Amino acid sequence: MKAGPTVILPIIITIVGLIFGLKLAKAFRSGLTIGIGFAGIILVIDMMKSNLGPASKAMVENFGIKLDILDVGWGAIAAVTWGSPIIAILIFCILATNIVMLVLKATDTLDVDIWNYHHMAIVGIMVYFVTKNVGLSIAATVVMAIITFKLSDWTAPLVEDFFGIPGVSIPTMSALSSVVIAAPLNWLLDKIPGINKIDFKVKDAQKYLGFFGEPMILGLILGSIIGVLAKYPVSKILSLGVSMAAVMVLIPKMTSLFMEGLMPISEAAQKFTQKKFKGRKFLIGLDAAVVVGNEDVITTALILTPLTILIAAILPGNRVLPFADLAVITFRVALVVAIARGNLFKSIIIGGVCMAAVLLAGTVTAPVLTQLATSTGLDLSTNGSLISSFAATSLTVSFLVYKAFISNLVISIPILVLVIGSVWVFMSKLSKKRASILATKETSQA
Repeated sequence: MKAGPTVILPIIITIVGLIFGLKLAKAFRSGLTIGIGFAGIILVIDMMKSNLGPASKAMVENFGIKLDILDVGWGAIAAVTWGSPIIAILIFCILATNIVMLVLKATDTLDVDIWNYHHMAIVGIMVYFVTKNVGLSIAATVVMAIITFKLSDWTAPLVEDFFGIPGVSIPTMSALSSVVIAAPLNWLLDKIPGINKIDFKVKDAQKYLGFFGEPMILGLILGSIIGVLAKYPVSKILSLGVSMAAVMVLIPKMTSLFMEGLMPISEAAQKFTQKKFKGRKFLIGLDAAVVVGNEDVITTALILTPLTILIAAILPGNRVLPFADLAVITFRVALVVAIARGNLFKSIIIGGVCMAAVLLAGTVTAPVLTQLATSTGLDLSTNGSLISSFAATSLTVSFLVYKAFISNLVISIPILVLVIGSVWVFMSKLSKKRASILATKETSQA
């Protein structure tokens, strides 16, 4: 039996705390508290999945959508990734890339979220399966790692400002990938007259709707609506509503426990870097689970769940049937919501575009993914159908890197460099702007 992230995370955080100069007892207490908070977040997310997942599947069946590529869920794809014969090589390459980038000051993110390395590794594994070239596989994985750590750096001001978690970045590609669509699309929406005046947030609902705008009541209402669309009996509709209300209340409490454990590490890291690295700021890279509990994120995800099914039904070229991963849309839209500053209107529009991109990329890569799963001994298809998920090379960034490395390299690599360079410039400017706003806010509060 392998130790899961709730066991590994406290150990890693304790070691990090010791490196930053904390005493063993305090470092261990911080690591354990963070582990407990993370375990609590996972338990609540699992509760949401176990309730929302079946309801989402029932909605798919009730809508009568007939698509021939089944979404089997990110967990199944992660199993395929960790079952690859070259996974050890790729994990080492990701870790080495992180260390080299830290030494060269090319990133500030110290990625302790080893589990989610699979998001970077699957691209290299897919490339290897198609090309049988280990060198290309490693190169693709390294490129994914570089992009992941840079996106983590650029979005760290959002994590601190919007989610209120300082000293942390999110090197989870399942959340980061949406940024390359969300950032420019949010910029574009801000330039459209009329559209740029619409700013409705969950807090506005609380203000204007009173009792009905409270997070737990919103969770109850949205959960019940999904239950109705799933054609549940009244008892199950109410049960789903209460479960979603519980999610809205419990995850923020678990996040506060997580923050309690993180603060000593963050303070020690700040003192350590000021002393040893002349004030250089290190960011602790953690799983996106630490931000998906935000009420704006959960509300957006609950609304997008039935909308994603509708998008799948009408999107030209799509063949993916949303299924298992409908329950984890929160991860796909968390940073979208942060970029939109909690604007529910923009979050839904941008989130819908991001999910459409996932569906189309999933359609294109399904044949290879299905063959790969079968080759590792995990035959997840039924009656010869193809499989996909909202992870792996269905993610926009992963898809672009994968396609670049299996295409004509003379053409594809320059295009990939151009695209990455454009995103690099755009996101760097945006990140500096966010960081400046955050610094001004902190100065005014001091």
